[in-house]
Order: sequence, then C-alpha cells, then structure tokens
Amino acid sequence: MTEQGTAPEGRRLSTKEAAELLGVKPETVYAYVSRGQLSSRRGPGARGSTFDPGEVEALARRNRRTPAAPATGDQLSVRTRVTLIDDDRYYYRGVDAVQLALDHSYEEVAEWLWTGVLRPDIRFTAPAETVLAARRAVDALPEHSGPTDRLRVAAISAAAADPLRFDLAEEAVIGTGRTLIPTLVAALPPVPSSHHDDGPLARRLWARLTGVKPDEVSLHILDTALALLVDHDLAASTLAVRVAASARAHPYAAVSAGLGVLEGPLHGAASGMAHRMLLDVLDRGSAAPVVAAELRAGRRVPGLGHRLYTGEDPRAQALFALLENRPEAAPALAAARDVVATTARHTDLRANVDLALAVLTASSGMPAEAGETIFAVARTAGWIAHALEEYDERPLRMRPSGQYVGLRPPQAMPASDEARKV
Repeated sequence: MTEQGTAPEGRRLSTKEAAELLGVKPETVYAYVSRGQLSSRRGPGARGSTFDPGEVEALARRNRRTPAAPATGDQLSVRTRVTLIDDDRYYYRGVDAVQLALDHSYEEVAEWLWTGVLRPDIRFTAPAETVLAARRAVDALPEHSGPTDRLRVAAISAAAADPLRFDLAEEAVIGTGRTLIPTLVAALPPVPSSHHDDGPLARRLWARLTGVKPDEVSLHILDTALALLVDHDLAASTLAVRVAASARAHPYAAVSAGLGVLEGPLHGAASGMAHRMLLDVLDRGSAAPVVAAELRAGRRVPGLGHRLYTGEDPRAQALFALLENRPEAAPALAAARDVVATTARHTDLRANVDLALAVLTASSGMPAEAGETIFAVARTAGWIAHALEEYDERPLRMRPSGQYVGLRPPQAMPASDEARKV
C-alpha cells in the first residue's frame, strides 16, 4: 500500500491489503465477495485470494470509507449517512426531512432513504402467500394483543415465508423492505370488513386504524406522518436494529429487534398516553386539572419535550399545520394547545411529535394504540436503512465490554440447598 492508502500499481491486492483499504476486518472482505460486491481469484500457485485494486478502491469510495483503526467496545462509533439532526431541524441524506415529507409519499421517502433516488409514484406491495401467512399468524393471537405484538408476529411470519431472508446483499435487503412494510400493514385486521386493499400505503393503513371514511386531506396527513417518522437518528429501537444487523441477523430479525424496543412506554407507546390525556382534557373541558393530576402523580406531561430539540419538534410543527386544515381535528388541536399553554406556566417544554400524533388519532376515531402502529410501520423503513449501513460495517462491532462491579474472585463456592438442610 502507498502512503496515501491507495493500491500499488502492477499487481493485485491480498486479502489483508484489501481489508486495510476498505477499513474492515479481513473476513468482511469475503462477505463482500459472497454478496457480489467484489470479485476475487487465486494468486499464483493457487495461494490465497487476490483482488483488483480498482474494484476495491471503487467499493471503498461507494462506502465512503477511509482506512482507520476498527472501533472497540469501549469506543463505539456509529457512522451514518441516513439522518442528521442539527439546529432544531432534521435531514434525510442531507435533504430537509419536513419538506421531503410534505412533497413526497411515504414510499418515495423510504426509497430515498435506501437508495438516494426519488422514484415518483412508487407503491410497495407484498406477495399474496406472504400476506396470507402473516394474517393467519396474527389472527391466532389473543384478542387483547397489542399492535406491536401483531406487527412482530407478522414480521416473523414473513421471514419464515422467505427462503432468501439470509441474503444480505444490498438489493436483496431493499427488496425485503419493499415487501415487509406492506406485509405488516396487510397483516393487521381492517376495521371496515368490506375494505379492499388498493392505492398508497397510507390508505391501506388508515383502514386498519379506524372505520371513519377518510378524505384526501386525512390521507395526506397520515402519509406525511409516516414520512416524518421514517427515521430519527439513533433512537433506542434503531440502535437495537443495528446491534442485530452487526451480528448479521437478517433484516426481518433486525426489524423484530426494533419492534421489541419500540413497545416501551418511553418510545413508541408515548403517543398512546398523549392520546388518552387529550381525551381527558376534552372530557373535562380544560387542560388545567389534567396537567395538575399528571404533575401530582410525579409523571411528565405526555407529548411534551424532546432531548434533541430546544424548541418545538419540527415533526410536530408540520403535523399541527396540516391538522389545522382538517375541521374534525379542531377540538383535539385546541386541547393540545391548552396542554402546552398550561404547562408553559411551569416549564419551557414544547410539543413533540407524540402530541401531534395524538391529535390525529383522537380526532379520527382511532384507538389510543394507533399512534404506536403508525410509528412502527413508519420507522421500519428507517430500520432497513440502518441495517443496510450496518451490514457494510465490521461484523460484531457492537460488542461492548461490561464493567464488572460484583464481588472479586476468588469467592467460596456457595452451599447447595441440600447442604444447608444438613
């Protein structure tokens, strides 16, 4: 290798040299070969694999890699080109995410996140046999099962129906995203029994959330909400996805890991608490007693504040602006503003996207869990994007070392139950 990190002229690269140029471990070079991203051939005397310098350098440029020491468990670095959050705004691949969501459908934004290409009017569809397997599994769940329970089972069923799920090549993973997302939606039982799936994903999802017939304004708001929620940097569920992908779990399993974390009350379920709070405010006619009850119980007021924004969550701003054009949302929107104004007397917390989602769900005849479903479906596209990035990183790099704080050895062997009885 030259001092600039480029390949020497006149000969092919060894596995070690290719790994150095790519900034990965030698075993990862063979992963690139198995995925068709690199070609190899045996060296003279059939000793070891060799690689074309130009091909390796082209792959390094595509991955935007620079030779560097691998990350350790004590100094984990997660490089990403998916989402940037900066100065109370956020961006998908460098493009303003709010404007992108307002101008393009959820499927188009997902495609942009995965490929860097906008494909107008793209529609995600799923194979009929995959949908049938997912529906049967979801229908077998207990009646009290939550939305994330159903989505996790649907993802597992879709994986079982896909014999090629272990193909981690970029195009294969993107193809999985294009079919998994509509499978998750189709596996949920529609509220109107007469519903027929057609049109964009937002229309299909709406029928799973409420029996209220949607107009174009309502569908645009739901579609925009999905696009706004596609990704949000390294949220807890996204980190779980990257850990799974680091262990080379297939994309269905990686998404399942994200769904498991999303179910927590401090993550995807937060909009449900905001939904119930808004209904309480509407029932009482004022936010004051509701906010007082939350504070008296030592709880944070749902739907307020975000650790990444000093002002109002830009996702909430965009959804509130759209909801103003929907007359049915006026009472819930007023209740949300009452909550913000009441709380502002004591703290400077602003509305976040969970409160805006709650306005949408509460004003559309949807259950409190609907926001969690919207969040999970939307974020699946972001999880696929992060899995794609992680598959190009060194395997198992997400393996920190524990800081042991227990008793130091040697310790006496504990007595068994039988010995204690004696």
